[in-house]
Amino acid sequence: MIYLDHNATTPLDPRVLDAMLPFLTDRFGNAASRHHALGCDAATAVETAREQVAAVIGADPREIVWTSGATESDNLALQGVAHAPAYAKKRHVVTVTTEHRAVLDACEHLEGEGIDVTYLGVDRDGRLDLDRLAAAITERTLLVSVMHANNETGVLHPVARIGALCRERGVLFHTDATQSWGKERIDVNAMHVDLLSASAHKIHGPKGVGMLFVRRRGPRVRCEPLLHGGGHERGLRSGTLNVPGIVGMGVAAALAAEDGAARALRDRLESALQSRLDGVEVNGRRAERLANTTNLSFAGVDGAKLMKAMPALAVSSSSACTSAALQPSYVLGAMGCDDARIRGSVRFSLGRFNTADEIETAIETVAAAVAALRRG
Repeated sequence: MIYLDHNATTPLDPRVLDAMLPFLTDRFGNAASRHHALGCDAATAVETAREQVAAVIGADPREIVWTSGATESDNLALQGVAHAPAYAKKRHVVTVTTEHRAVLDACEHLEGEGIDVTYLGVDRDGRLDLDRLAAAITERTLLVSVMHANNETGVLHPVARIGALCRERGVLFHTDATQSWGKERIDVNAMHVDLLSASAHKIHGPKGVGMLFVRRRGPRVRCEPLLHGGGHERGLRSGTLNVPGIVGMGVAAALAAEDGAARALRDRLESALQSRLDGVEVNGRRAERLANTTNLSFAGVDGAKLMKAMPALAVSSSSACTSAALQPSYVLGAMGCDDARIRGSVRFSLGRFNTADEIETAIETVAAAVAALRRG
């Protein structure tokens, strides 16, 4: 099988597995048990990983909080800040209709607690109007949450400009960078990011581990924990640390700079399919996009049937976190796509181990399957 669904998850890099294995066997200590050698060994490994992860986003290692993944990180960022006594008079959050469900559902939860949420729309290419964002911020606004890269289309929001706007208006800025970290340049200080969420399994690391960047100064972000019991992670995230997973996330972060060939392969896939087939549109084509991602709409074709007709290709029609519900893409809907275009859309997302030969095979496979379905 040719795997082109890396925005859902990535295969574990063998070097990451090699780094993790000792902490699943001989080096099994609890990082909080620092009164003996095994615990100290685990604690040292955790802090090394914290440094590796922080380096990818230009953060202080002390600003990295370990979580179970970006969904928990998103919830900790939004709910944790909203519940902080320091911000009791700020009862307004601004976000975007194309955010991941982890952000949208967390915002809906906050609405149930009496917090006002403004959901900003996007244009036909998935881009956010910064003038509308500026107009949405009021004296009561606590937080703006805008993802860096959309998981379905790869569309990149101008995080640095959004961060500068939020800093100027005295508003905290959170970005879900799950799809972009390790792929796009991120500097949380230059971009004025106050909170940032990420997962390991999007960059060839293990599942079940993630992190939240929480700014320590300029400004210091106040955040209340979601979990209580033990005071781990400076009180922000109690619970025994997943040492093997954290070690894997650190190594995956250190290796992320190797991913540089995806854009050429992505562009080859797009251009070849558009030249071979009529009625192929790139969703978000005029926006800046992740180098590894393309979301293509095939006119006159049902995306679900197309995927079924290509068992040798692993692709998807929407977010892995929502596609199990067999619902059309709300992201493409928010971009103004009609039902036919949404139904005919398929996401291809490339990764470190994809080859040029695989892309050529994928082109042939997709072209043949689309032609057969149209004939039918």
